[in-house]
Amino acid sequence: MYAIISTGGKQYKVQEGDIITVEKLDAEAGSSYDFDQVLALSGGDGEFNVGAPYLSGAKVSAHVIGNGKEKKVIIYKFKSKKGFHKKKGHRQPFTKLKIDKILAG
Repeated sequence: MYAIISTGGKQYKVQEGDIITVEKLDAEAGSSYDFDQVLALSGGDGEFNVGAPYLSGAKVSAHVIGNGKEKKVIIYKFKSKKGFHKKKGHRQPFTKLKIDKILAG
């Protein structure tokens, strides 16, 4: 059984026991988090349900492992023969989750 959920403007295919990294959520480490925006749900017997846009009553429960930041991405701008250099860095925050249950509703 797997589900396709939407969070942070992205879509993720998840199964029970998966560990995923999503855009930063407002949740503390050790707490639980429920996803209500379930786009599609596949059962073990070959049936596949698609929502319009979301499935009503379907829910994915996850356990928050922790929050963190990705590796630094360097943005470097340079124009030749002009003496123009600009260096900037960015670290994107994330939340790491472990999927506990997929409820069909």
